[in-house]
Amino acid sequence: MRHRKVRSKIIGTAERPRVSVFKSNKNIFVQFIDDTSGKTLLSNKIKEGVKTKKTKINKTQNTINMSEALADEAKKAGIKEVVFDRGGFKYHGRIKAVAESLRKGGIKF
Repeated sequence: MRHRKVRSKIIGTAERPRVSVFKSNKNIFVQFIDDTSGKTLLSNKIKEGVKTKKTKINKTQNTINMSEALADEAKKAGIKEVVFDRGGFKYHGRIKAVAESLRKGGIKF
């Protein structure tokens, strides 16, 4: 119900695509979508935190790193402005981290 309510107000175009965020327990999926043509322009899967013997990166920090890299890819593809679709999830935690790191990477909302 919440997902449909949020989605009914948001439409992405070729000049200003929709950034759709889906969060599972382990991963986050981010897509740049043009709703007028029905095509996905960019997509990325943000995997669970990478753990090594010396450093442990938590899920939120990994999300920030991957979202900044995705913002660079979007700028190379010519995307400057987007509409953010949180997908019915509350705007906090990793969803908020995606939005803030895309803004930090130079994408305007």
